[in-house]
Amino acid sequence: ALKSGRNFFLKEKCPVDQCQFSHEKHDFATADVVIFKDQVPERPEGRSNQIWVLYMLECPFHTPHGKKNAVNWTATYRHDSDLVAPYAKWVYYDPAVKRKQVQKNYAAGKTKKVAWFVSNCHAKNGRLQYAKELSKYIDVDIYGVCGTKMCPRRDPKCFNLLNSDYKFYLAFENSNCRDYITEKLFQNGLSQNILPIVMGAHPEDYARATPVHSVIHVEDFVGPKELAEYLHHLDKNDDLYNQYFEWKGTGEMINTHFWCRLCAMAHEPSVTKSYDVNDWWRGNGACRKGSWMNEEMAAAMFWWRGRSPTEYDRT
Repeated sequence: ALKSGRNFFLKEKCPVDQCQFSHEKHDFATADVVIFKDQVPERPEGRSNQIWVLYMLECPFHTPHGKKNAVNWTATYRHDSDLVAPYAKWVYYDPAVKRKQVQKNYAAGKTKKVAWFVSNCHAKNGRLQYAKELSKYIDVDIYGVCGTKMCPRRDPKCFNLLNSDYKFYLAFENSNCRDYITEKLFQNGLSQNILPIVMGAHPEDYARATPVHSVIHVEDFVGPKELAEYLHHLDKNDDLYNQYFEWKGTGEMINTHFWCRLCAMAHEPSVTKSYDVNDWWRGNGACRKGSWMNEEMAAAMFWWRGRSPTEYDRT
């Protein structure tokens, strides 16, 4: 936990450092900004000048309903939050250079196809069922209580296994919600020398949050069978496979300095506002229990994926 006082802001060399933390209840009444995680209480009388911030990193399916008009600022992974707090943020060194010729063969020595580390077998988006259907058409090794293989969580050997043996990794979130992209992709996928296959946020969100041509979204395909066909195609063609690693060396994941940004915002003149958090957080289009694709998109994708493997274009 962050220690009380101002030292954190000084140590981080925040551009605006005139803030201090407190965890003491007796400071609640006089604080300028109060941060609540996941839910907020009823606002007491006489606190209209306080800024109440709701901080959430879990998706709407796994957070409690908030009080109406109780929150002034939102701090979540969603890109439309007042204070955006992503699990990770990718930036290019030069926005004009998003791909470089790879200097190694990322497929070399890899003899296994698809891996997945998972512990929640009852996700709302049906990811386990999708993975099992995928395994009918390509080898999928599932590690953890949902599968038949084991590798202790946070054991470095698990990541070594991904880098040395497997070509693809299922970076599947537990829910399909806008912008909900967690360490399942950033740590288990993009930080390794493996090609992530993603499920969770809308394809547009992955395009905004990840390097160009660095992931494969399940909704680029009609279903698991069509995805497996494409993975087999990549497995047989090292040049095409390596194109998914041309982003490496063009940028990095950065520290977004959340607390520094919050301190700066607290010192800016702001118009008093309040949120009906439920409308914003759980409103129309925030999450889906199934696919993001509508019938028209699915029909168009079926036509496109009907080509033979040799007709796949570089994208």
